[in-house]
Amino acid sequence: MKPETKYTKSGHVNIAYQVFGTGAIDLVYIPGWISNIDSMWLCPELVNFLEELGKISRVILFDKRGTGLSDRIVAFPTLEERMDDIRAVMDAVGSEKAVLFGHSEGGSVSALFSATYPNRVLSLITFGIFAKRRYSDDYPWAPTDSERQKVYDMIENRWGGGEMNLETLAPSKAQDKQFMDWLASYFRCGASPRAALKLTTMNTEVNIIDILKYIKVPTLIMQRTHDVDVKIEEGKFINQHIENSKFVEFDGADHLFWVGNTQEILEEMKVFIKNIKPNHRYKNRLFTVLFGKMISAIKSEFNFEMIHQCISKHEGSIIHLNKTCFVATFEVPGKAVHCSLDIKKALQDIEASASMGIYMKEGVQNDTEVLNDNDDRIIKSMLSQINPDQILVTQTVKHLLSGAGFDFIKSSSVLDTASHKLFKLYSVTKKIQKHDQNEMTTSGNSSHYDSFLENVLHIIDQYLDSDTFSVEMLSRKMGISERQLQRRIKATTRKSPNQLITSTRLNKAKEALMSYNYTVSEVAFQFGFSSPSYFSKCFKKEFGIQPTSVQQQKPKNKIEDFHFIMS
Repeated sequence: MKPETKYTKSGHVNIAYQVFGTGAIDLVYIPGWISNIDSMWLCPELVNFLEELGKISRVILFDKRGTGLSDRIVAFPTLEERMDDIRAVMDAVGSEKAVLFGHSEGGSVSALFSATYPNRVLSLITFGIFAKRRYSDDYPWAPTDSERQKVYDMIENRWGGGEMNLETLAPSKAQDKQFMDWLASYFRCGASPRAALKLTTMNTEVNIIDILKYIKVPTLIMQRTHDVDVKIEEGKFINQHIENSKFVEFDGADHLFWVGNTQEILEEMKVFIKNIKPNHRYKNRLFTVLFGKMISAIKSEFNFEMIHQCISKHEGSIIHLNKTCFVATFEVPGKAVHCSLDIKKALQDIEASASMGIYMKEGVQNDTEVLNDNDDRIIKSMLSQINPDQILVTQTVKHLLSGAGFDFIKSSSVLDTASHKLFKLYSVTKKIQKHDQNEMTTSGNSSHYDSFLENVLHIIDQYLDSDTFSVEMLSRKMGISERQLQRRIKATTRKSPNQLITSTRLNKAKEALMSYNYTVSEVAFQFGFSSPSYFSKCFKKEFGIQPTSVQQQKPKNKIEDFHFIMS
């Protein structure tokens, strides 16, 4: 019998949830890409699986924001917001700790939640999950950009219909018309085409590789050998990066856990759940550090209480604050970035500035000795790369904030002396709404811009610093011919591909010149121009002024000698 559907608030968003089962522990099911908790109960196979779980646990179902019965939203649901949804539902049903069962895309937020709030997690169980959704040399099993583009096109043109190729998700049910009709209906009830496209675009940016090492809760990773949607190698990769995790490989090709050899999966889950030690407490957790160094231009009458209030507003904890520097910790990186941007604006209002950096670490967040010698080295290394009025974040922070309304520009790299590896740094700013680009599209093809042009711009962003990046390379990355690329970009932007690449680089370069103390030569090479003279020529053609004129409009600030104080 279908349980009663209730609602709770996650911020200002209504989240739909259901609760059933007679077990002694709680289990939160975190579904994949799209869900509808009412429609789940129309599938006998899924109902049977859920009811079996209900015999050993109190099962908590919910639809993440933007899907199913929860509020539909315009913006991307970030991983942080989705963690808030999980906490809101757990709080609403009085669940202090629960098993997290994440399927497919739901595994990403389940993993991040387990690292961030380990004392609210009894154990982490996953099925068919991935660490990232974009191909790279160090993760070659993820889809290429051209493969993702085919998914975008399918959503735009064939959403919820018989041509969605849903058989790849459940090959064992491919000839079961009743099941396949339900699956198509389930997706249609879970999200509109535009919402599905938004979620898919966000999933393309998901990357949790850097946080896997911080997961300490008991973890069971399950995967089928011939899963087409998420490769078996992805499960093995995640298993290798989560300490003491258990990996179980099942025969079959179904990506959906509730079809195929479901009894084997249920038995594995039941045994794992029964061995949980519910009273275990974790001393350490994953959290975010924001640090800042003041600039000498700060007026004597400046009230440092403003920084204190800003940190408190974003739910941070102050570790150190004086007229020279400050350090604060936050539960999640998004709050740290929003706080840093607010501090930056407040300082600009009094013609002052600060150099700020954000990174993530594992430890006791509210301990008086939260920072150690390694933090001292990280902060000093990052400060050596930060200009006045600039905020730098690590690659880990960038990866977790996909779709969060920020722009990231690759800046530099520093050495982590603990791991002896270089980690990339990115300057972060608040995303500027590009109304002029939106106006290039008609209301009838706005979702077309969301997928095709957004993918094009993302690829250009990846190669901003490469002077060898070409239209031929762009077309290869997009998986279409140069002629098709030319036609589609021209129809959407009224620019040729070459013009779009150059214009994107120039706008990013202008933003860097206005925001930071880079020289014209540094900016030219940073954004893929072969020489400063050629950059200046293109800049003058695009904006009607020389890049040196933009520099002269920015007030100069001098950074004082800085010795970071831990205590």
